[in-house]
This record gives sequence, structure tokens and C-alpha cells, in this order.
Amino acid sequence: MAEILELAAGNLISPIILSFVLGLLAALARSDLTIPEAVAKGMSIYLLFAIGFKGGAGVAAHGVDTTLVLTLIVAGILSFGLPFIGFALLGLMSKFSTIDKAAVAAHYGSISIVTFVAATSVLEAQGIASEGYMVAAAAVMEAPAILSALWIVARAGGKSSGTVDAGLYREILLNGSIVLLVGSFFIGAITGKDGLDTISPFIVAPFQGVLCLFLLDMGLVAGRGLRESRGELGLGPIAFGMLMPLVGSSLGLLGALAAGLSPGGAALLMTLSASASYIAVPAAMRVALPEARPSIYLTLSLGVTFPFNLTVGIPLYTALSTAFVGG
Repeated sequence: MAEILELAAGNLISPIILSFVLGLLAALARSDLTIPEAVAKGMSIYLLFAIGFKGGAGVAAHGVDTTLVLTLIVAGILSFGLPFIGFALLGLMSKFSTIDKAAVAAHYGSISIVTFVAATSVLEAQGIASEGYMVAAAAVMEAPAILSALWIVARAGGKSSGTVDAGLYREILLNGSIVLLVGSFFIGAITGKDGLDTISPFIVAPFQGVLCLFLLDMGLVAGRGLRESRGELGLGPIAFGMLMPLVGSSLGLLGALAAGLSPGGAALLMTLSASASYIAVPAAMRVALPEARPSIYLTLSLGVTFPFNLTVGIPLYTALSTAFVGG
């Protein structure tokens, strides 16, 4: 246990975590610190391309095997199943409407790619290797949770003006972050080590610095969201925003053991299972469940769970995976 706490404490004082904390505190203190929107978007494009490309190159070096197939199956099951658990917990911990509970639950079955990128950075800093194809697992976990949420609303008799039609599927599958992540993954898989060596000065060396600046901006966004949403959430929903990541990560750990992942891969699957979407799912909810309140689902995912995962979750998942998963 002492080793787990020591590893977690070491991760908490990493530059990327402290950069996020700086942004969060600056926003809560009403500082005028800002990152231009165009700059923030450029950094997100860079990070998605870099992590996708490196993941694809990792698959090219590793090859396709049973573990890869099992991991993708487990990832899909987790994404589809977690919203049902989230919906049940919200029934006990909140007084939200059925539609609001389903919308929130969808966010917790899907994933935060920024949390995933931060976790890969922490693993690299600790010298813990992970499977490159975890990027593919992240892509698999984007959409199933949305379908689960819509099924929950339909079974509960909630009213929704959205339907699971071709337009919604298109919005989910052609979401810019998914296209860039999957596309760069395939580029990396096709070009392999030679391709990675060619552009490594661009996607390897600057990665940590760009990630620090990006998380500074995310801290500012999260802090402003928390400041502006006072009164929308009670103690129950806020507690849910910290409990659900622990539930998801526990199931992710079981899934990693079943798939035979390495400690690094297990940490990433735990992180994916613990994270909450704030990009792809909100976009889909605007179409499928327009009655759901963004002030609830965005504040929980971005203002509560995202900071929890960065400051407490990722260090904890890394320590637990190292302790309980065989290399």
C-alpha cells in the first residue's frame, strides 16, 4: 500500500497535473488568464494526431493478436454497459429527470480523449509501457454509450425528439476528434517505425510541453464551468461525479485482466472506463436528447470528473494496475 501511495503522490506533482491545477485555480479566482480559442483548438489537433500516430506505429510493431481482439471486445462491452450502472446510481444520488439521468449516464460510458492522453503521458514519465492499440479501444468506446442512453429513455417512457437515425450515426462516427484519432492511427500503422522516426521531432519531443499548455486551458474551462453552475448541482450529483470513475475503473481493471493486458494497458483501460466525455457525447445529446440540460451533464463531466481523474484518478489507476496486473 505504501508503494501505491508513493506512486500516486509522485504523479500528482507532475507538470501536466500542476498545469491543470493552475488553470483551475486561476478561473476560480476570476483571473483574466485566457488561451485563445484558435490556439486551444490547434493544440487539441496536435495531441490527437500525435497520440493516434504513435498508437498506430505501436500496433505495426506489435502486430494483431488475440489480446488486441479481446481488448476491443471488452472496450465495447464496457462502453455499452457503464451507462446502465450510472443511470441506476443517479437514481439513488440525484433527483434528476429520466432524460437528464440518461444523458449524464451516456457521458460516463463514453470517454474523454484528453484524460486518455494525460494518462499515456503519466505512464511514459513512469517508464511504464502500454499497448499501442489502446487508441483503437478509445475509438471503440465513443459511441455505444450513446445508444445505451437512448435505449434507457425509450424503456423508461421518457420523451425525446431525437431518434437513432442516420444523421445521429453520422454525427457520432464523423466527429472530428474520432476522425483525426482513427485516421492518424491508421497512418501510423501503415508507415510503422520508419514513419514514426521521420516525424518524431514533431510528435515526440514537443508533446509534453503542448499537453501542459492544453491542460492549463482545460483547467480554465473547468473552473469557469464550476463557478457558473452553482445551484444546478447538489452534493449527491457531485459525489456521483467522483464515485462513478471509481466504479468504471474497477470494471476496467477486471476487463484488462480478462483481456490479458499489460500493467500499462490496464491503466489506460481503467482510465478510459473512468473518464467522461465532454466533446462527442454532448454533440450527440443535442440531437438525440435535446431536452437534457447541458448545465448538468457538462458540469459533471468537465467540472467534476475531469479534475478528479487528472488529480486523483490517473495516479490511482496507474498505481493499482502496477500492483495487481502481471507484466
